[in-house]
Order: sequence, then C-alpha cells, then structure tokens
Amino acid sequence: MNRAFRTRTFTRWMRKAGLTDEVLRHAISERAQGLVDANLGGHVVKKRVSVPGQGKRGGARTIVATKFAGRWFFLYGFSKNERVNIDKDELKIFQEMAKELLAFDDQHLAVALAAGEIVQVCNDNDQT
Repeated sequence: MNRAFRTRTFTRWMRKAGLTDEVLRHAISERAQGLVDANLGGHVVKKRVSVPGQGKRGGARTIVATKFAGRWFFLYGFSKNERVNIDKDELKIFQEMAKELLAFDDQHLAVALAAGEIVQVCNDNDQT
C-alpha cells in the first residue's frame, strides 16, 4: 500500500513551480520501478520530477521522506536552476522530519490532515 502526502511548505512551492499531484504520483510509481535519484540516508531521498515545459533534466528536485513501502512525504522542492543540492544542516532537519512523520499512526495522520499540515496526494487503498 502506498500513501503519499505533501507538507504545507512543499504544497506552496509546488504550486509556484506549476507541479500537480499527478507528477508526484508518477514519481512514486517510478520509485516502485527502482528509480530514485539519490538515497540521502535517514529515510530521505531526492527524486527528480518533471516541470511542465522543462521535463526532468531541467526540472525540479524533491526531497521525500519514505521507507519505500507504505508512506511517502514530500517535504521540500527546488528547481535545478535555483540550487544544486541541499546542505548538511538541511539534510539533518529533513532526516528528523522523516523520523517524526514516518512514525505517525493513522490517528496522527488524521489529525495532521485535519489541521492542514499535510495533504494526501494518493492512497492505493482508494483505487478500484
């Protein structure tokens, strides 16, 4: 089962970048095929996504918290022309966020969803 979410911060960036949930769902399906751009450790990965009109190569990078089976949390995004990568201090913060978010049970997820802290992108259980 895959469930994917995006944080409030990621959602703001995503809208400015012109990304859609469909692009995020595609990134998750690529991961199922073994395509991850970089495993940064601590359940944090970097995944390239295409930006409308730019494709993947000139597109964006996303920082995602995941254990690869189950839940995905899109934490942060940046376009390739804005910066090359995240620094060590940022990585440490993302790893701490990953640890916290990936420990959420269904009740914690429901509270975070109701508060608008996260938005669900997909839930494989909802597909028929």
